[in-house]
Amino acid sequence: MGERLDVGGRRISYQDVLDLDTKEVPKHIRQESRGRFDFDESGIDRYISREWHDREKEKVWKRVWQLACREEQIPEVGDHFVYEIAGFSYLLIRSAPDKIRAYPNACPHRGRQLKDFAGRCSEIRCSFHGIAWELDGRLKQIPAEWEFPHVRKEEFGLSAVSVDTWGGFVFVNPDSDAEPLEKYLGELPEHFAKWGMEDRYLEAHVSKLLRCNWKVAQEAFMECWHAAATHPQTVPYAAFGVCQVDVYENFSRFITPSEVVGPMLPWDPTTEEMLRATMDIRVDEPLPVQLEPGESARSFIVRTTREKWRAYLGDDIDEWADCELVDNFTYTVFPNIMPWGGVHKICYRFRPNGDDHRTCIMDVFYVSPFVGERPAPAQEVRLGFDDPFSGVPALGIVGKILDQDCFNMEKVQFGLETATKQTVTFAAYQEDNLKWMHQLMDRYMEAD
Repeated sequence: MGERLDVGGRRISYQDVLDLDTKEVPKHIRQESRGRFDFDESGIDRYISREWHDREKEKVWKRVWQLACREEQIPEVGDHFVYEIAGFSYLLIRSAPDKIRAYPNACPHRGRQLKDFAGRCSEIRCSFHGIAWELDGRLKQIPAEWEFPHVRKEEFGLSAVSVDTWGGFVFVNPDSDAEPLEKYLGELPEHFAKWGMEDRYLEAHVSKLLRCNWKVAQEAFMECWHAAATHPQTVPYAAFGVCQVDVYENFSRFITPSEVVGPMLPWDPTTEEMLRATMDIRVDEPLPVQLEPGESARSFIVRTTREKWRAYLGDDIDEWADCELVDNFTYTVFPNIMPWGGVHKICYRFRPNGDDHRTCIMDVFYVSPFVGERPAPAQEVRLGFDDPFSGVPALGIVGKILDQDCFNMEKVQFGLETATKQTVTFAAYQEDNLKWMHQLMDRYMEAD
């Protein structure tokens, strides 16, 4: 017997899926925020043009809030972290128990990079000539001070850039006139309030070099209807084509229902077939779980996930709706951060690979719940262009899915470089996230 929902012959919607919930669905999930766009194409120059990349560095990367690290990566006074993007480098340092500062990672004397990697220090000292600063950026010492009678000590401190935190993430913004992070994020913290990102820890961090522009890579994760072709093994349990796509001011999201039969699946899977696909169980292996009488694939995953998370949240997990335990809430915070909501622990980040606009770095973070004392954050695992995500055990089954996505990216970049059609064309609804991103990108690129 199949599990396809009967909705009277029309195409199923995510609101139909929410009607199955046994708990009250959060208001922000029930409410749709449809985008309004007067275009359905964008020029390919934004993916292939060096000129676009150079303007992007000045207009975007110097002016937006961007994820640098997690708070637990710099927990003690003196702990520091180096964040790099598009040829720029910033030094983040905990200068007091409740204060994080960020500076351009350059000595104001002759420009030497102040820190080459993460660590802990009691002062910030340049390795070139030994000039030192206090953790709060005040000048501490100039060796052979008589050589600098023209330098006013109070004016030779380290120039700070804006820094703030949300959900345990540390953000920087090189623009001293930027709006506060809280205002920039808008409703996002309300969406994530129950999901407690600040109460998690960095379980895994894997970065990988990709032979494509960072937007090519990111856009591969901003819609899910590609999955029927790219991830066919997931189609029996994920209802691609039923996604709810919502756009806000500086963030967007798409919600993919799981353990629901979608319109892109031409046959009706059984409960066992859906769970086999979910758990990646081979055909010749028995299903390793026992369902309760009359239980569907969706209700089984909800029940078992609720019990798993009870270990972390106690009975508070009973306040979570079913959808928060099983569906995929994929957010994008402009321009390049993709935290997942609900019980999911994935967060993506996409950056230009140094000053090269034809390659990029994809970061995969697992931000996970824990019991007791916060575990130490994971060390970054760096993968080269030809190293697979599936070679990192910490990523589990997700590594295989990421490899399938990466299979397309280099080919997309190559195709754009050789195309005679000078635009990409977007879907009418399922790619509203992409249209939102390009619309906001244009706003930054055209600003004075």
